[in-house]
Amino acid sequence: MSAIESIDALELLDSRGNPTLETTVTLKNGAQGRAIVPSGASVGSAEAVELRDGDGRYHGKGVATAVNKVKSRIAPLLQDHGEVDQSTVDSLMIELDGTANKSALGANSILSVSLAFARAQAAEQGLPLYRHIADIFDGDEMRMPVPMMNVVNGGAHANNSLDIQEFMIVPVGMSDIASAIRCGAEVFHSLKQALHRDGHGTAVGDEGGFAPNLQSTSDALDYLCTAVADAGYTIGREVVFALDCAATEYYADDRYELVGEGESYDSSEYCEVLRELALKYPIVSIEDGLSEVDWQGWKELTNLLGDSMQLVGDDVFVTNPEHLQRGIRAGVANSILVKVNQIGTLSETFEVMRIAREAGYTTVISHRSGETEDTFIADLAVATGAGQIKTGSLSRSDRTAKYNQLLRIDADADHAGYRGLREFPQHL
Repeated sequence: MSAIESIDALELLDSRGNPTLETTVTLKNGAQGRAIVPSGASVGSAEAVELRDGDGRYHGKGVATAVNKVKSRIAPLLQDHGEVDQSTVDSLMIELDGTANKSALGANSILSVSLAFARAQAAEQGLPLYRHIADIFDGDEMRMPVPMMNVVNGGAHANNSLDIQEFMIVPVGMSDIASAIRCGAEVFHSLKQALHRDGHGTAVGDEGGFAPNLQSTSDALDYLCTAVADAGYTIGREVVFALDCAATEYYADDRYELVGEGESYDSSEYCEVLRELALKYPIVSIEDGLSEVDWQGWKELTNLLGDSMQLVGDDVFVTNPEHLQRGIRAGVANSILVKVNQIGTLSETFEVMRIAREAGYTTVISHRSGETEDTFIADLAVATGAGQIKTGSLSRSDRTAKYNQLLRIDADADHAGYRGLREFPQHL
């Protein structure tokens, strides 16, 4: 338990140059913690509400209102409450907000305090953040996550003709995180050379992956195959692939409209498209293969591919316990993407992860496309033994900051209980 002395907030910028919120929590003994919250581009409709000003500043994207909510509403409540723990802090803010989607105070306001308090408590106890998170999560299996590295950006993350949003390499054949990150970096640079050799642009998108104007999903995957081979790794054994389709972005009138490829499919047809891609390429994970509202399609996709690969629900679950439980009951997906700002507090994030594990669903800790230099999710992934982390490509400091933090944790001599890089789910 800790007593809070003060809470302050500041409007800063995220990786896209849009405003975001940094909050500092100072405890009575002087221990301090800071956290900056991220923001998404392809956003699930049921996500907790991110509070924006909507005025002329920053084209309406300012967060001065959220800063004021922290200072005028949340700070007085928590400072006057006496000693609190993580669960109490989060519950008090949820109660103060009083809405189902955190629209009164804003999920960005609430989350910034929740994460900053966790850091302050870790500092108070003299613990690395991941050790503190493991303690409050009651985790007994701290492990390095397998990184899912988004090296080609499309969809809402890039200005190109690729309909699918993320093409990821997954270094599953590495024995430690340093080797996995090295593998990713080497493949990334080999990919740059291959694209340049063929006259494609090598500018990067929101998540640090290349954003070439390729003609099809297969073109992008073919380049990944070339890059892996050029980097000296074995496709399908040392490096496999993952997709984030973000299919909600191209779902309209009960059809999947792939404008870049000039194709249109119903749910059953698009499930077959994804199955054929998985037969042709070493794809082990597909995220948001179908729209968040296409629950029948999700059920069909799960029946078709759920026994052979990881099917990750992002927009369909939005890190929300009720949505996840509905999916479990319906037999939808077998994995959940975990984004702390989709739900708004650390305690609720823990709840979602526990529900997933009890149901046998895998968990993938994830960044957002509008990221910051904050590395909280790296510690979260290790502390909870999540197994996997999505934090972008091997460029842009907002992405590499998380990889660097994983390397620092790996070098920590006091990481008792940490047992090295988790294997990719073997039953898939």
